[in-house]
Amino acid sequence: MACRTEDRISSEYEHMQVPMDRIASDEARARGREIYRAKCALCHGREADGHGVRRKGLSNPPTNFQRPQWRQSVTPKYVFQVLSEGKQGTSMPAWPTLTEEQKWDVVAYVLSVAEDGP
Repeated sequence: MACRTEDRISSEYEHMQVPMDRIASDEARARGREIYRAKCALCHGREADGHGVRRKGLSNPPTNFQRPQWRQSVTPKYVFQVLSEGKQGTSMPAWPTLTEEQKWDVVAYVLSVAEDGP
């Protein structure tokens, strides 16, 4: 049985308010796409398909954000947490240099990829 995303959210993020208006915003998704391409595409791929040029040297394959199964398995809070803290047991680093607003923009973009494409 797969681990529910709620079970993976640390207490620090549990009661965080998700800015749903921002996540649904085309402007936030566009900003998130630019940040993604600058910071994430080397591992996750320019098309967000998990086929970045650095993927071969990583301990685990990067997430393919195009997969509807991935989108159905995560929440905005969980994606924000991964951007903030990294993902233990993988090569996914934390991104402390991104502001909270920038992280929500990246969340908006990657969550939209499975539905709208890269």
